[in-house]
Amino acid sequence: MELTLEIAAMRDGLGDSGRLVGEFRRAALLVPLEDGPEGGLMSAVSGGIRWIYAFTDEEALARFAEARGESGREWEFLSMLGARLVDAVVPSADGPAGVVVNVADADGSMFFPPVAGIVPDANAVDLDLDPGLDRGEVA
Repeated sequence: MELTLEIAAMRDGLGDSGRLVGEFRRAALLVPLEDGPEGGLMSAVSGGIRWIYAFTDEEALARFAEARGESGREWEFLSMLGARLVDAVVPSADGPAGVVVNVADADGSMFFPPVAGIVPDANAVDLDLDPGLDRGEVA
């Protein structure tokens, strides 16, 4: 099943979290780039978590641009698998990070928070790791 269909099923109370995460990991997502000299992937911080913006298609990205009042400019983006976002990008973030898909779609957005089963265990905020260890070390 496609990611947008899994998101819809989950939002309707008919979804399966394992299937949802699997589709997210397999999905090729569009990740907009920040404008300006800093560059990087576009994100926002809320509640102490950095949320990386990702979109299932160009139409979803266009709705995001419209919601921001920035539809008149050119948007650069990378196409990246959801798995790469959580396995490679999240660990490189400064602090807890997750991914929000199709954030401008009130009925079609989905948050993938920095918790076990979504991000690597070393980056999951819900695991009680030994405080004497670096998050990347194993006891």
